[in-house]
Amino acid sequence: MSDEQERFSDILWRLYQRAAPPEPWVDGGNLPWNEPAFAQRMLKEHLDQSHGAASRVSAERELQINWLWEKLGVAVGHQMLDMTCGPGLYAVEFARQGCQVTGVDFSPAAIAYAREYAGRQGVAASCFFLEQDVRTVTFPPTSYDAALFLYGQLAVFRRDEALALLKKIAVALKPGGRLVIELLDQERVDKNHSSWWFTDDKGLWGDRPFLHLGERTWLGEEKISVEEFTIIDLETAAATEINLSDQTYAVPEMDQMLRDAGFSAVDVYKQWGDLSLYDAEEWIVYVAQK
Repeated sequence: MSDEQERFSDILWRLYQRAAPPEPWVDGGNLPWNEPAFAQRMLKEHLDQSHGAASRVSAERELQINWLWEKLGVAVGHQMLDMTCGPGLYAVEFARQGCQVTGVDFSPAAIAYAREYAGRQGVAASCFFLEQDVRTVTFPPTSYDAALFLYGQLAVFRRDEALALLKKIAVALKPGGRLVIELLDQERVDKNHSSWWFTDDKGLWGDRPFLHLGERTWLGEEKISVEEFTIIDLETAAATEINLSDQTYAVPEMDQMLRDAGFSAVDVYKQWGDLSLYDAEEWIVYVAQK
C-alpha cells in the first residue's frame, strides 16, 4: 500500500470510529475564517450574487437596511457597531446614509475588502474596520447608538461566550441604544440526522480535486446543531476536519439573555417582519434597547 493509500485508509477508519453523538465546538467549533486562503475563498462566496449562502444578495440587503434603519432609530451622524461585519456590505451602506460605522471581523480577506469597498464608495472616513475576534476586541463604553449582529453569527459561540458578547455590546451602547440580532428560528431548525458527500475541484474547500463528506446531528438536550465536515485532497489524501456548531435559542431564552446582558426592552420579529427575503421564514430578529 502506498503512503497516499495508507493515509486515505486511516482517514476513513477514523471516520468509522468517530464518537456519536459528536462533541460540539471541537477545536473551536467553527470555520477557519482567519486562515488566509480560506478567507479569500469565503470572500468570493460573500460577493457571489447567484446565492445568499454567505451574504444576502444586494436587493435583499437593501430591504433589510431600510428596515434596520427604522427599527434601530438611527440618524445621520449616529455611531454604529457591526459585529462580524464580513466584507462590510452593511457597514458601508449605513455609512453612505450618513452613519459612522465600526465593523469587526477576523477574516483578513473580508476586512481588506471592506476597507477597499468603503474607499470606492467614498465613505472611508466614515468606516473603521477592525481585523479582530469579536470575543476579545474592546470598545469604549457608551459610544454607539446602534449595533448589528446579523445572519445568525451569535449562534456560533457557546452560550457563555454569547452572553459575554451581549454584555460587551450593552456596555458599548449609549443609553437608549439598540441592538439587532438575527438568529435562526429554533422551531424550524432541521433536527433530522443527515449525511452527504460530493466531489469538486473548486469552491469554498479548495481549488484541487477533493472529496467532501458531511454529517449533521441535532443535539436535542443542548439544542445545538453540529455539522462535521471532512475534506480530503484526492491527490495527496491530506484531510481537513471541521466541526461547525450552532447554538439555537427559544424566543423566551434569548429574551431573558438580552435582559441579563443589560437591555431593558426586547421586541421580536418573526420572518424579518414579513420582508420579502427568500429564507425569511427561517429567521427571528430581536431588537433590544438598552
